[in-house]
Amino acid sequence: MKQLVLVLGDQLSTALSSLRDADPASTRILMAEVAAEVEYAPHHAKKLAFVFSAMRHHAAALAKAGFAVEYVELDDPDNSGSLTGELERALKRHGDMPVRMTCPGEWRLKTALESWSDANGIDFGWVDDDRFLCKVEDFATWAKGRKTLRMEHFYREMRRRHDLLLEDGEPAGGRWNYDADNREPLPPPTARPTLPQPMHFKPDATTREVLRMVRSRCPDAFGDLEPFWFAVTPGNARRAFAHFLKTALPLFGDHQDAMASGEDFLYHAVISIYLNAGLLDPLECCRAAEDAWRNDAAPLNAVEGFVRQILGWREFIRGIYWHYMPDYAEQNALEGDLPLPGFYWSGETGMKCMAETIAGIRRNAYAHHIQRLMVTGNFALIAGLEPKAVCDWYLGVYADAYEWVELPNTLGMALHGDGGVFASKPYAASGRYIQRMSDYCEGCRYDPSDAVGEHACPFNYLYWDFIARQRQRFEKHPRMAMIYRNLARQDPQRVQRMRELAAIARRDLDAL
Repeated sequence: MKQLVLVLGDQLSTALSSLRDADPASTRILMAEVAAEVEYAPHHAKKLAFVFSAMRHHAAALAKAGFAVEYVELDDPDNSGSLTGELERALKRHGDMPVRMTCPGEWRLKTALESWSDANGIDFGWVDDDRFLCKVEDFATWAKGRKTLRMEHFYREMRRRHDLLLEDGEPAGGRWNYDADNREPLPPPTARPTLPQPMHFKPDATTREVLRMVRSRCPDAFGDLEPFWFAVTPGNARRAFAHFLKTALPLFGDHQDAMASGEDFLYHAVISIYLNAGLLDPLECCRAAEDAWRNDAAPLNAVEGFVRQILGWREFIRGIYWHYMPDYAEQNALEGDLPLPGFYWSGETGMKCMAETIAGIRRNAYAHHIQRLMVTGNFALIAGLEPKAVCDWYLGVYADAYEWVELPNTLGMALHGDGGVFASKPYAASGRYIQRMSDYCEGCRYDPSDAVGEHACPFNYLYWDFIARQRQRFEKHPRMAMIYRNLARQDPQRVQRMRELAAIARRDLDAL
């Protein structure tokens, strides 16, 4: 029986569930670059180029494997501009046939395709996306009846389920979590070894053509299109990961929370872009990291931290997304209402930490998790930015961002906008945290030790204003009681001055 299989731009796995048992002789594959997917978020130019180039390379690999692949390019004059439009065109060309696809990662796509198929009487079948290590149904079963959902409890179960970093059924080294060992700032530049860099790849002819197209069709896209250095094939993605294992994993653990001026990557793997598009297999990556520890090529705290990011956090966040959607996207528990400042796009601000982080995002369509959480996310939280605008920004500017991973991380973790579905408290911090974990404060126009003076750090007075503003909500929170006792001990005039500065700043955040 003939069938049409739709493959999306984040489903570029050679073992995709919808194609695993497909007969090339009776299966026609549709892949399409469409305007609707370009325009639904303010995508970084590099993100667009990565997805389109990786899609084109994947289509070529499928064709080489014997499949009939129909690939619609963005600048095809007959392109309908939407995935449903391209499905309609394909069915008109080839006659009615069943449509099959691996479940999309985003709620909006699944519901749009369901509505289209129901309205048109299309035989449309979904196949579970088993590239993830925890089924949506299994997460729902785990979550059922729990008063709180905490990643740590889920993570331990996942370690046991997949037999990772265990010795005789117990956690390797006697501890499940080595996060407390992974918070060292970098040494000063004079005492710092040369930091590793992620592997860069020279664009081939296919990628060069995509770069030309993106430059032409999306001239106003955010960020720097070139130099373009991402891997766009599974083979090169595996090379990039092997490079990380050798050059960066050994020190990833110690410094995974550190930040440094002019250093965009430090010891981070920079593989989430490949994992989330399907070019790397998450379980294979976890087992390779475990092998590095067992072969004395990397310490346990580094490997456990890496495995926790993938097996724990990545799977947990996806579970949260599908468990709580669609209402989850509309949450605004802390009532943030300010528009996104222009410097989130330009990087033009006197706050060096924000300027450095955003400049790196503009260059690379990437920032590591502490920059995302404790710089751009922290500022959005304490300033009271409107969550939808912040989430749209995070969804667009990062090459690894798809809604299933972006929304819970931004709304829930960074903004506490879901009211604490899985984060035990708001991740709010003053400038002192940034000073402790980075060198951003050196040479900044603002003083991280000052909250009320002429050069007061905006993170300081916005932090204490946030704490005071949210008193009714958090004063009795067991993990925040000490903070409120600290607030009560402060000079009332000092507190009033911080709140006045915060009010001034919140009226014109772009003046910071």
